[in-house]
Formats: sequence, structure tokens, C-alpha cells
Amino acid sequence: MTETAARTGERRVYIDKQSPDAYQALRNVSETVQGVAAAAGLDRILVELINMRVSQLNACAYCLNVHTRAALRAGETTQRLGVLPAWRDTELFSPRERAALALAEATTDPADGRAQSEAYTEARSVLTDDEISAVIWVAITINAFNRLSVMSKHPVRGATAPASP
Repeated sequence: MTETAARTGERRVYIDKQSPDAYQALRNVSETVQGVAAAAGLDRILVELINMRVSQLNACAYCLNVHTRAALRAGETTQRLGVLPAWRDTELFSPRERAALALAEATTDPADGRAQSEAYTEARSVLTDDEISAVIWVAITINAFNRLSVMSKHPVRGATAPASP
């Protein structure tokens, strides 16, 4: 039981464990989307930036934990991860990354038609059709995982402290 669940007495169903066939289907989609992203030329860092930004918007602590580590393993910097919530206010991201991030945000909040149109216009100027499709699929997939983890209240376990020198 998570700390929040212990405090409130709330017990959540881990829907991935409760419905393993549905969870496996989502994992299969994720693997397919990873292949689509690679075939479109999206590098691992860009995919992880999308995963991180969408997870930030959805306040998914579990996915943020997983994808922070994955982004760092892929070679992303702590500086860029640190400013990712304010990516529009920095010069640290390329036009291609900026277009992908805007499109991922628009995919996460599809009800904002103006933002969606602006993001699509920007994406069209720097991304290919294959890249646009891949970015949207990556965003759709991480949105699904975010909802699974948020609704299940998957815990984020603390890291062990590094040994003292």
C-alpha cells in the first residue's frame, strides 16, 4: 500500500495486475510504437523527452521516475530534463524537438483546438509525415501508461543512498 493509500485508507486496484491480458496488449502497442518511432528517425532522447513531458502534464510520478532514468541512460542531460517543464522559455531544444514537444502536449490535451492547430502547423514545418505520426503515437501510448499508473497509484520507491566516500 502506498503512503497516500495508508493515510487515507484507500486501496487501489493495480489494473495491470488485475487485467494482465489488457496490460500485455498495451505493452505490445508500446513495442510497436517504439519500432515506428525508430523507423521514422526519432532518436531515443526525443522519445524520452516526449514521455517525460506528457508524464509531467499528467502528474504521473511512476512514469516520470521510469523515463527520467531512461532519458539519462540515452544520454539526455540533467539540465535539459530540469528545464523541460519550461521548454518554451529556453534555447536548449532544437526546432525539431520543440515541434515534437508541442505536438505531444496537444495530443495530451486534444480539447484545446487552438494549441492543436498551432502545434500541427509547427510540426509540419520541421517534421516529416512519418515523424509526426510517430510523435503522436508515442504521446498516445505514454498517455495510456500514465493513466494506468495514476489510477493504480503505482508507487515510486526511494533510491538507496550512495555510499559515503
